[in-house]
Amino acid sequence: MSWPRRFFRLSDCENEPGSSYENVPPGCSDDDFSHSTKIKSTPHERLTHVLPGKATALPVSPVKMLLARECNYSGRGRFSSSDSCHVLSRYLPTCGPSKIDTIASCAYVSQFSVDGSLFIAGFQDNHIRIYNVDMGWKVKKDIRAKSLRWTITDTCLSPDRRFLVYSSITPIVHIVDVGSGTRDSQANVTETHEGLEFSSNDDYDDGYSFGIFSVKFSTDGREIVAASSDDSIYVYDLESKRQSLRIPAHRADVNAVCFADETGNVIYSGSDDHLCKVWDRRCFISRGQASGVLMGHLEGITFIDSRGDGRYFISNGKDQAIKLWDVRKMSSNVNYVPRRSSLEWDYRWMEFPESAKNIRLPEDISLATYRGHKVLRTLIRCYFSPDYSTGQKYIYTGSTDGTIFIYDVLTGDQVKKLDFHKDPVRDCNWHPYDPMIVSSSWDGMIAAWYPGLSENPLPVKHTRRRRRFFY
Repeated sequence: MSWPRRFFRLSDCENEPGSSYENVPPGCSDDDFSHSTKIKSTPHERLTHVLPGKATALPVSPVKMLLARECNYSGRGRFSSSDSCHVLSRYLPTCGPSKIDTIASCAYVSQFSVDGSLFIAGFQDNHIRIYNVDMGWKVKKDIRAKSLRWTITDTCLSPDRRFLVYSSITPIVHIVDVGSGTRDSQANVTETHEGLEFSSNDDYDDGYSFGIFSVKFSTDGREIVAASSDDSIYVYDLESKRQSLRIPAHRADVNAVCFADETGNVIYSGSDDHLCKVWDRRCFISRGQASGVLMGHLEGITFIDSRGDGRYFISNGKDQAIKLWDVRKMSSNVNYVPRRSSLEWDYRWMEFPESAKNIRLPEDISLATYRGHKVLRTLIRCYFSPDYSTGQKYIYTGSTDGTIFIYDVLTGDQVKKLDFHKDPVRDCNWHPYDPMIVSSSWDGMIAAWYPGLSENPLPVKHTRRRRRFFY
């Protein structure tokens, strides 16, 4: 999210040594990443044999794999997790969709709980709904948010599913007790929404200091990390109920933040200064700066998703590209500043120049780039596919044109484009265990995608609404 954006000049790229229009093949050629992905999603070698000694090409049909399992070709008598991922990857959730809910407001957030039993949808009109997935999408809690400024920017459910936090373009994050018996939770009317203050009194200027664009719980549920419009990252300690760390992280709005892995020691951030940065809390106090920086995006970062292994993550950018990163390749030049700037482009109401889409910066250290979707008008999100069912073999993202894109993380190919919504899909989420994707769009609709034919296809007539240009 940003105010009028800085845009690079094409003449700078053409004249600068090392810069080029990208002609490298799509996908990831990094051996370490390719190997770790294949280990998690490729079946046992002996399960690819129809008969002993006769291998078949990948992908292997489920029937042949079941035959090989029953004949105990692998010697285990069962499927391993990689075998299961290979079977499930044949049944991608690309059909449908079926309608879950519709509200007369733009949907900004859609998230499954860690175990997939709950689903959270956040809307612009201060509405948040928590659905019980296992009970036929019955509404478990209907929340009316407090102190919103323009919209709900993010929500996050605690790992134990007891609490939900939500943020807006204000310095206060509110927390709601999900486990209470109250179904209709109206802020400070039917239920208390405690405010977690992320600013000091000195921060305020005419009653407004900054907004929070992204919030995430730590794995143990004791801390919250937040990204803000004052170019900073905040860590809030829930036990002591106070801000425990503020990092002046970037030179522009910080749109995305997340923990690198379960330890909570390392944090990734992405900003409108075009950079992703890595922060190690164990040495930040002594060093006072980022552990490293990753350069390659031509425009601001809208979202970051970690692979969960402390090594790899992806970022979505306003340059209409997703990039894959290896933090072991990060630059130590933490004071790096992108040099190209010109007030020529604003992602909120302008198309990205075609001539700039394939430019590769000389300092680009990303492992791979994925293109095809549109990142305009709002902070579009991207994710790795679930480890349990796909081995994180895919990357998926919403798009401004109302579609969902699924990319093969290794080849870079567009596996599927899910086309249904008539307005931007800001967020979508893949069930952590079942083959199901749920999308949320500015058309106000929450829709679910499944393998095969949908049991309840949507004969819905869309109503076009006035074009919106904000965040």
